[in-house]
Amino acid sequence: MTDTVLCEVENAVARVILNRPDKLNALNADMWRAVGEIFGDLSGDASLRCVVLTGQGERAFSPGADIKEFETARADIEKARAYGELMHGAMGEIGACPHPTLAAIRGLCVGGGLELAAMCDLRLCGESSRFGVPINRIGVVMAYPEIAALIDLIGRARAMEILLEGRIYDAAEAAAMGLVNRVVPDAEVEAEAASTARRIAEGAPLVNRWHKKFADRLRNPAPLTPEELDEGFAAFGTADFREGYRAFVEKRKPVFEGR
Repeated sequence: MTDTVLCEVENAVARVILNRPDKLNALNADMWRAVGEIFGDLSGDASLRCVVLTGQGERAFSPGADIKEFETARADIEKARAYGELMHGAMGEIGACPHPTLAAIRGLCVGGGLELAAMCDLRLCGESSRFGVPINRIGVVMAYPEIAALIDLIGRARAMEILLEGRIYDAAEAAAMGLVNRVVPDAEVEAEAASTARRIAEGAPLVNRWHKKFADRLRNPAPLTPEELDEGFAAFGTADFREGYRAFVEKRKPVFEGR
């Protein structure tokens, strides 16, 4: 695994770190590949309860793809298609992760960086964070999977505003349009991300995974099957349910085991 993307796990919370601060965490092909592989591995770890995606340093989450690779890795249609497969693979692994995911954003979150953050369930950022997808300034198109994620997050009208105007938005504007859930002082981003992850991790992990699964399924307009509807009651057969209601009655903090 490349050292430009790191993964740390502590207390059932994984931190995936874009680790190229000298380039503001600009994403090259190896990083896209590594993000996909790491999230794929984390998805199979049932002991996890939350995954935090962040960037190394205070200046940027990521400004997007490394433009210097365009002359080689994306120089023509065939190369761009192969590069796109890496990008969409990474995004797909984040979106498919069964564990709750949180993007902790400091500084620039632009282009491909915003696309990665958009795949997470929640996003929080510092007050000086900046957002946008100004790729029409360099003649690059956002492909279907990327546009779908942006529209799903903020709606078509807002997504088209971002893509057609190509401007950069401050944190307050990003929060107003729904790009981020929460804005905190820059110095508190890491602590707030840790607190958020801890709150998520303290919940029943099977319930959190079911909620993610149900919310994702509801994007599909096809009618729910009887089996799918019945899954909404599966939690009542778990040990975590029994622990949860007993802890409530006994006025103590529940200890969930994911069973």
